[in-house]
Amino acid sequence: MTTTTLAALVPLLPFLGAVAGLLLGRTAPGFVRPLAVLPPLASLVLAALVAARQGGGRAVDAYTLLTPTGSVPVDLALHIDGFAALVAILVAFVATCVQLYSTGYLRDDPRYPSYAALVSLFTSAMLLVVYSGDLIVLLVGWEVMGICSYFLVGHYWATPEARAASLKAFLVTKLGDVPFLIGLFALGTDAGSFRITRVLGAVASGGLDHPTLIALLLLAGVAGKSAQFPLHTWLPDAMAGPTPVSALIHAATMVAAGVYFVARLLPVFEASAAAMTVLAVMAAVTMLGSGLAALAQDDIKRVLAYSTIGQLGYMTGALAVGDRGAAVFHLLSHGAFKALLFLAAGAVIHAAGTNSLAAMSRMSHLRDRVPDAFWTMTVALLALAAIPPFSGFFSKESVLAAAERLATGHPGPAPGTVGWIVLVAALATALLTAAYATRLWLLAFRGRGAEAPDHGRQPLTMTVVLWVLAVPSLAFGALAYRTLPGWFDGRSLAPTLLTSILGTGLAVVGGLLAYGAWQRAAARAPRVPLGAVAAHPEGDAGLVEAEAIAAHEPAYGDIAQAPDPADPGRLLLGPLYGPAAAGFHLDAVYSALFVRPVLGAASLVRFLDREVVDTYVRGAAALPRLLGAAVRRAQTGNVQTYVSALLAGTVVLTVAVLLVASGA
Repeated sequence: MTTTTLAALVPLLPFLGAVAGLLLGRTAPGFVRPLAVLPPLASLVLAALVAARQGGGRAVDAYTLLTPTGSVPVDLALHIDGFAALVAILVAFVATCVQLYSTGYLRDDPRYPSYAALVSLFTSAMLLVVYSGDLIVLLVGWEVMGICSYFLVGHYWATPEARAASLKAFLVTKLGDVPFLIGLFALGTDAGSFRITRVLGAVASGGLDHPTLIALLLLAGVAGKSAQFPLHTWLPDAMAGPTPVSALIHAATMVAAGVYFVARLLPVFEASAAAMTVLAVMAAVTMLGSGLAALAQDDIKRVLAYSTIGQLGYMTGALAVGDRGAAVFHLLSHGAFKALLFLAAGAVIHAAGTNSLAAMSRMSHLRDRVPDAFWTMTVALLALAAIPPFSGFFSKESVLAAAERLATGHPGPAPGTVGWIVLVAALATALLTAAYATRLWLLAFRGRGAEAPDHGRQPLTMTVVLWVLAVPSLAFGALAYRTLPGWFDGRSLAPTLLTSILGTGLAVVGGLLAYGAWQRAAARAPRVPLGAVAAHPEGDAGLVEAEAIAAHEPAYGDIAQAPDPADPGRLLLGPLYGPAAAGFHLDAVYSALFVRPVLGAASLVRFLDREVVDTYVRGAAALPRLLGAAVRRAQTGNVQTYVSALLAGTVVLTVAVLLVASGA
């Protein structure tokens, strides 16, 4: 079987699994779980074979004309280089883990068949984005992911929070997709083709007439899909969905698509120094803002959501300094430990007996009750904090080293100022990341909340997945930084001495600050009562989450913070704690700048339509209606009346003629 055929099957198998799962979900429920797990597992095997054949060498290219358009044709094309080969393995690996984990986590959910089918479709769409060699076909996968995220985030549609979160995710990402679509059309028009290879060839030959405009339009879509400032506000609210969905979105699909897109088309952005500067500023603001916000969240999943936003900021920062190898290296490393963090959080949520808003201030004695989640999450948090020798250290250091090279005068596609912006923001974020990772670990596993009911041991499928993901979280970075340059652009990904010392030193300082603040706060904090959380009659962890949201927490978008003085974030942030907990009120700003004016304009249009336009319409119809009523009264059907009227008219006419004649 040729490499092209194998590559075509990689996104096709999950798609077929999704279709079969939807068709057989009700008639043959016994096939649902195999159809959920086996297609992504087969895609993982095939993606590994494709990567082995590609081997980091020359890209695999194949295409056939999909449809003639009369101008720029659309091709069904594959373009598989080292970046695509490895990212496809990540997507298939995480999707397989999520599907396997979900068989235990959502074992009693009556909507599991549709959930599993949508996860498979989500996986297929992301794999299409990864392998596609044509921008229009890539756009299809891009938009299918948006639809899947809408349905999956709103899986618990009975709760208003899930409905609002799914709608917000859809609308905010579509806000970025509109200029993204315009940018794709402009890029295809300038390059004369939507084929990625031809687009890159046109860039190399200086064939783009509007590089800055195109790059900025594309960045709007990237900011929406990859949750970068200012279109990042949908991602924390998307935690209303099932925890495995959060793992999939944050680790391998959706948010990874924007970073991967920029990495694949990086020469397009490098053609504009202004676009690279905008990308750097966007990355810096995203990293710092998300780090501060994560330090103030009480919900464990929202902490991880803001963490994802910040780590994506690292990736876009690496792209801003022109090193896509470092960006994709961190994308691969982050995918493993972030999937582990969310899936371990799912076990913690179930064991804590809380809900999907899982307030850490209410947790207690979870270390002994969920030891597998404790140890694996500890590994993932150390990787997140970039502590050596965990994988996050090596991938994050590759980003810092790339920024340092540009900042210290090495030639690059952007001004040296861009390097300094990314480097300073990344180092500050390293301190914040370690601080909120330490805070999460302390509150979740050494917290002083009330004891929750014991829900028993986690299903074996959930536990196995946690330990499987712990392996790359621990060992991937040390092995990858030596071998990945051959798959990428050949640039070294090895840590440098200066950035390693600075990054690790700041991470240690951040962890110690959080620990010291926790000790100080815990010494004077009262014990926080948990309160009763009723179990769902079907016993499913995911459904317990959904019902408990409505029963015990305010709506997403409000500040769901427990007034627990034991939170070290309050001491570390001081007066910034409130604004950071509310996401710096960006939703309120957007509401004031966009939502209220639109609603006001809609109210004005409705008033004008009803009171002005309809008034003229009613007035125009009134005169004919009155005339018709008068004529209708004259039509009595009585012959005597008609003869009398005729005679009266004759008399009137005769008198009138005589008067005129006498006057003449």
